[in-house]
Amino acid sequence: MKQKRFFLPEGQIPDRWYNIQAEMPNRPLPLKNPKTGEVMTAEDLYPVFCKECSNQELNFTDPWIDIPEKVREMYTYYRSTPLVRAYGLEEALDTPAHIYFKNESVSPIGSHKLNSALAQAYYCKQEGVTNITTETGAGQWGAALSYAAKLFGLEAAVYQVKISYEQKPYRRNMMQIFGAQVTPSPSMSTRAGKDILTAFPNHQGSLGTAISEAVELARTTPNCKYTLGSVLSHVSLHQTVIGLEAELQMEMAGEYPDEIIACFGGGSNFGGIAFPFMRHLFDGTHTETRYIAAEPDSCPKLTKGRFMYDYGDEAGYTPMMPMFSLGHKFTPANIHAGGLRYHGAGVIVSQLLKDGIMEAMDIGQMETFDAGVLFSRCEGIVPAPESCHAIAATIRRAIGCRERGEKKVLLFNLTGHGLMDMTAYNQYLSGNLTDYRLTESEIEKQLGK
Repeated sequence: MKQKRFFLPEGQIPDRWYNIQAEMPNRPLPLKNPKTGEVMTAEDLYPVFCKECSNQELNFTDPWIDIPEKVREMYTYYRSTPLVRAYGLEEALDTPAHIYFKNESVSPIGSHKLNSALAQAYYCKQEGVTNITTETGAGQWGAALSYAAKLFGLEAAVYQVKISYEQKPYRRNMMQIFGAQVTPSPSMSTRAGKDILTAFPNHQGSLGTAISEAVELARTTPNCKYTLGSVLSHVSLHQTVIGLEAELQMEMAGEYPDEIIACFGGGSNFGGIAFPFMRHLFDGTHTETRYIAAEPDSCPKLTKGRFMYDYGDEAGYTPMMPMFSLGHKFTPANIHAGGLRYHGAGVIVSQLLKDGIMEAMDIGQMETFDAGVLFSRCEGIVPAPESCHAIAATIRRAIGCRERGEKKVLLFNLTGHGLMDMTAYNQYLSGNLTDYRLTESEIEKQLGK
């Protein structure tokens, strides 16, 4: 009988994260102070982020960082997550490719986001922090952070992008069940939110606006720190538990991936599955593997953005980061993949893309839902709209294998389930979804060309 799912014994669950910054060929350019333009140190980040995450953010020397015993203990509640051979999808596509996916939807909150939420909440608690704040788009990160905060006895305040707050009421309810205060962004509760609503009264929000509000709250509230669900390097670090597990599980399957694919918003899940495998590119043992990030064509910072120093938020509170960006004032279309509606890419991924170590493709909303429904019917899992981008990219690659007669091994990251995204699937099934392709002229106008 064919083996379909691969799990690691508990003792093999990783006890260290992989820090790609210490081994990548070209180190990312430094973060800069948003006011002075000077290079920032870890100490400069302490007023906003907890100290350990700040130190990890700028750690360019240690390839391996120990996972705290308490965090690893909590990982064992749901890890290892299964590596799954997608026989049903292979058959439906009539492809010679072998398709595998890492199923992160089995975590308590239904996505990969908990891997970093547990770590960040733990570090905040160890530092004596009492309150944490964050932003969220679709709500997966907000749910993860709210749950982690409750586990560690912290108070959580979440700014959710307004359009997602309205589109995804059950994710909002999930955060509230865990005890978080959830505010649609932009709001009138912060100076950044007031300024945005004054200029644009009907603003539907973006991750950039929500980040501005969360950072402002952290800076103005005693004993409060800001936590982030993607983009920053320490978040991708925590997510490498995904790829480290997948590497061992691929060995159990007796194969090695020719292509590794993940959806892309800020970079956390892509880095989580791809970075551990990339170290074998750096050491010369596996140099042919391709790494592909799949992003919405309505928010194509990797495929159509500009590499530049830009703010991570709309108000300009965050450090200036060297990133591929569509501009920090960019407000994406109201697609249902709310976790991918971010204007910029993390500094590590931006450098890797600049160096040609990875590649990217942009995909329309309709194609992603077509892919998600096909995957559901073949594999019995309803994927999150974000994950549908990775599935669509994988299907493209698998069809290419069929047309060329290539027997490749494809691995993608299923970041989460879509059981709280039924309103999006309802619109798709009712024929009410549309594509929102961003034109070159719109991009040029946004970037000021």
